[in-house]
Amino acid sequence: MTGLREGSFRIFRLAGINVFLHWSWFLIAAYEIQSRTSQYSSIAWNVLEYLALFAIVTTHEFGHALACRQVGGNADQIVLWPLGGVAYVDPPQRAGAMLWSIAAGPLVNVALFPILAGLGMLSGAMHWAETMPDLHSFLRAVFYINFGLLVFNMLPIYPLDGGQILRSLLWFVMGRARSLMVSTVLGFAGMVGFIALAFWWRSPWFAVLAVFVLLNSWRGLQHARALLRLGKLPRRGGLACPSCQAAPPLGDLWLCGRCQKPFDIFATQAVCPHCGTRYAATRCMDCGRQHPIAEWAAPVLVRPLG
Repeated sequence: MTGLREGSFRIFRLAGINVFLHWSWFLIAAYEIQSRTSQYSSIAWNVLEYLALFAIVTTHEFGHALACRQVGGNADQIVLWPLGGVAYVDPPQRAGAMLWSIAAGPLVNVALFPILAGLGMLSGAMHWAETMPDLHSFLRAVFYINFGLLVFNMLPIYPLDGGQILRSLLWFVMGRARSLMVSTVLGFAGMVGFIALAFWWRSPWFAVLAVFVLLNSWRGLQHARALLRLGKLPRRGGLACPSCQAAPPLGDLWLCGRCQKPFDIFATQAVCPHCGTRYAATRCMDCGRQHPIAEWAAPVLVRPLG
């Protein structure tokens, strides 16, 4: 995902959320618009159709970002690229918060259904297929674009929305780490499916999707393994992360940014014992949030991750 941000530039900011567009979007837009010129009497309608796709994807990603903020998470960046969009969301590490942050995106597409269906019925009632065929075809195309995006995103393949929704549901019964492990394994299975489709239909798009799923599933698998190891560590009693309420683990697990030596930040009161660097905030190993060490002084029951 980092590569997407590096190849992007900001196009606008709304509700405190920066929206970036990847440079490759223009190449694919030009190709798609030119390849569908036979659908309309003017290329302007092809451009409008692609902009409609852009608008639907952007609205979908805003659904993720705003829902994440609603549950107390951080979300201030969206990147749009040829395969869709990526909302960089960081919800609280709770199953319910993650579920709502992910599900809100597809729910935007669901909410668009009655609007687009109503426009389609209006087109039929007004006989626009005969009087304004371009407009009729455009409305029909936008309806199916929204439908296709919803169906594709709901595939239970990590990291697609469907795969992450499945992970969030499994989280309630299996825990954070094991739910991620199961989802990423399904992601690898989905990658195989995309590769098969790429060869069957000779489609470069499915090949790109396979690579996208592979890279993200591999990262997810590594993260799940790290969470399982973290869940087995002994925990420090009497302390809790202000964000996720997890007790910090015992041991030299924090790496000093100055001398690059590990130390136990709670045993030394946020001071590196090797070089004397003092840290104003301490990162939680469970949720990644940072808080001053004084804010951790709250008793809590240790929650297992796995």
